[in-house]
Formats: sequence, C-alpha cells, structure tokens
Amino acid sequence: MSNFKRLDDIDLEVLAGIVPRERILWGDEINEEYSHDELSSEESYPDVVVRVLSAQEVSKIMVYANQQHIAVTPRGAGTGLVGSSVAVEHGIMIDTTLMNHFLELDEKNLTLTVEPGVLLMEIAAYVEERGFFYPPDPGEKSATIGGNISTNAGGMRAVKYGVTRDFVRGLEVVLADGTIMELGGKVVKNSSGYDLKDLIIGSEGTLAFVTKAILKLLPLPQKNVSLLVPFDTLTNAIDTVPKIISSKAIPTAVEFMEREVIMDAEEYLGKKFPDNQADAYLLLKFDGSSVDEISKYYDDIAQICLANGAVDLLIADTDERAEAIWKARGAFLEAIKGSTTSMDEVDVVVPRSCVNEFVNFVHDLRKDMNIRIKSFGHAGDGNLHVYILRDAMNDKQWKNALEEAMQRMYDKAKTMDGQVSGEHGIGLAKKPYLKESLDPATIILMQRIKKAFDPNGILNPHKVCLN
Repeated sequence: MSNFKRLDDIDLEVLAGIVPRERILWGDEINEEYSHDELSSEESYPDVVVRVLSAQEVSKIMVYANQQHIAVTPRGAGTGLVGSSVAVEHGIMIDTTLMNHFLELDEKNLTLTVEPGVLLMEIAAYVEERGFFYPPDPGEKSATIGGNISTNAGGMRAVKYGVTRDFVRGLEVVLADGTIMELGGKVVKNSSGYDLKDLIIGSEGTLAFVTKAILKLLPLPQKNVSLLVPFDTLTNAIDTVPKIISSKAIPTAVEFMEREVIMDAEEYLGKKFPDNQADAYLLLKFDGSSVDEISKYYDDIAQICLANGAVDLLIADTDERAEAIWKARGAFLEAIKGSTTSMDEVDVVVPRSCVNEFVNFVHDLRKDMNIRIKSFGHAGDGNLHVYILRDAMNDKQWKNALEEAMQRMYDKAKTMDGQVSGEHGIGLAKKPYLKESLDPATIILMQRIKKAFDPNGILNPHKVCLN
C-alpha cells in the first residue's frame, strides 16, 4: 500500500470550511454501508465521508487532498459488484447522492443534462413522461448515472442500442488537482483531438470525478412486445441466438435463463413465473412505432425459434403480461444472493458464437468442483453473469474454491477471445484477471494515462490494474 495520509481533527476542520459540518460523516458517524459495495467481500472504512452538492465543492476537496496526499474514493449508490467504491486507503469518500438534480432537457438537441447522483430509474421515468427514451438499461435501477458512467454499464438493451458510452455526449469532470473541465458537449459528431470524454467513461473514478453528464436521448418507442420462448434444451436456446441476430429483425433484448434460477426468483418474489414447461428459456423484447411494425419482426423470429427446438412461444403484448416476466428477470441477482450465505460474480463477455460453449463449460465446472454455480445473461451480446455460491464452505474452502473457479472461467474466456468484464468493471476483485488478459504494453499505457490525469495517484487508488 502507498503512504497516503490518514485524516485527523485538523483535516476535518479544513473540510468543514469547504462543506458544512452537517454534510460530513466522521468516525462513528460513518454508517457500515460505506465500508463496502453491493457484492464485493472487500471491506474498508473511509476516514471521512463528505456529501457534496457541487463541482466547486469537489474541486476544493481535491485541491486539499492532492496537496496533502490523501486518497479520495468517489461513491454513488454503492450498488457496484467489484469493490470500485471501497475506500482501500481510507481517506476521503466523496458521496454524490445529493447531487441528484435534472439540469436541462434540451428537446431540440435530444439531450438531458443531469448531476451524477440521479438514479437510473429516475432518468427513465423523467424522460418517458415527456416522450423520450434513454436506452441503457442495467439491471440495478437504483444505481446512479455517475456509477453507470464510471463502469460503462450495459444492460439488457445493449444488443440493439449499445452501452452507456454510446449515450454520453458530454461530461463535466474534476481532475485530481481540482481543475474543473468540460469534455464533449451537445454536438453529434466530434473529431477535434483526443476523445478524453471516452477515457473517463469506464475508468471507475481513477482518472477524474464526474460532476455532470449530458446524455443523448431518443424518441420513445410507442409499442413493445416481449416473447418468452421455452426450449427443450439450453443448448438449443443459445444456439438459436446467432440466427436471431443475423436476421433482419434486431430485438431490443435477448436474455437466456435456466429453470433453476427462475425458481430462485419465484421464491424471492413469492410469485409464480408465467411458464413452467421447460428447463431453458429465451426472453426477447422488440420495440417500434406500432404493433404492426413489431409483429413483422417477431413473426420471423418465432419461425426461427420453432425451427431450432422451441417447444412453445408466449407473446406478452400487454404491460401486465410483460411485467410478470421482466420482474422475475430483474430479480435474478437478489434471488440468487438470497439463496446462499455469500457469493461472487464473473461477468465475462465472449463472442456470441461462443456463449453456448462457455455455458456448457460452467455446467461441467460446477460438477467437477462440486459447488453451486448459477448463471444467466445477455445472450444477444455475449455477456454472461455467473455466480459462485459459498453455501456452507468455511473461509479457507471458500477462498480456494473461488480462486479456482474464477481462474478457470477467465482462462476459458481468454481462449475464446473474450474479456474479463462486460459491464460491471474491474475494481479490486478482478484486477489479477485483467492483468492476465491484457498484454504488458497495454497495461503500461493505461498506467501512463493514469499518471497523466492523476500524478500523485490519489483518485480511487488500487482499482482497475493500475497499481
């Protein structure tokens, strides 16, 4: 660990001169939730939590932290899964949840400007009420947009619309030395030098602190229809996906799920899933301007599915029917988490054509290791969510099982030209696997970029693969 300064009463007094004392948590005032994120086993308390309201406050804090060599950890809602918002070096945690304002809806340029603490579900509600659409749709709707930007979050609609990076037009950021900088803007195209904005997106708070975002919007699709397709085998289900993607009809989402995970969701929600005739399912969604337009898409897809082992086709063409299915899908993570004592996750992304091979590998792995492993994921973009469950293992057994299972899965993904993380980031948990997956020249270049943005290394230290 680096020699970062631990805070004392003098530092608290300085911070209280920047931000009112009632928005500062110190010592025993710091709630346990600030010591970890949603899933990571890493736990470490910051010396102080500062709940900021503006870029100017962040700037002043960064100036002081940079001068004193104090580690600074950005934090939104704390819904991350890889330890990105854990204050490993203690120091100052800057909480953005009070920076939760909508600043501008520009209907002429189809942009929405927000502060980083606005929640994803708040953005969806705000724009849809006004006839607009923000496509990125990560599973955790209570995450902040700042957190989504920091991990380049994807979600279920990525197969058609892309990920967070594709919908960020501009950022206001605070650098490690306190400089406030505008990157990008409302322009649709930009070839004016290096795209520093895109470097910030996905950097997990290691390069700069996001204080404002200009998001690209689309007109709201008027209709959507979901298809729940039961298959005789999971292999047939996943093998059908490349055929769907290569057809002219591009679904908004293509998810795969197994019966055992559906049963977890049923127990968690206290509600039966709309269908119970199969062990494997594809869940597809289509959107468009009219039901007639969408029906042309899903009629073709239905024929593809039936020709590849689908045993039925359930059309959810009302909000009530669709909600029952998608609510179950949205509950998978919490349902699996509630079925065991502890768990950790792999969110590898592989080429679409390799999804089936990887899922079969996971099934063989759990038999070989005699541990419970559950999976589901975005079949349309090759991003799998695999959960290793602790159950009754003691600390040593759990550590060994976790290391072996993760190593074997990441090694397998590498042979398929896959990547370590599709959307959840690297944080602390995946650092060793990222280093194995990248060539040394790439890591050195990333470290040089970090040094250029943050010469003293105070921004979210020990995250990603930087040290």
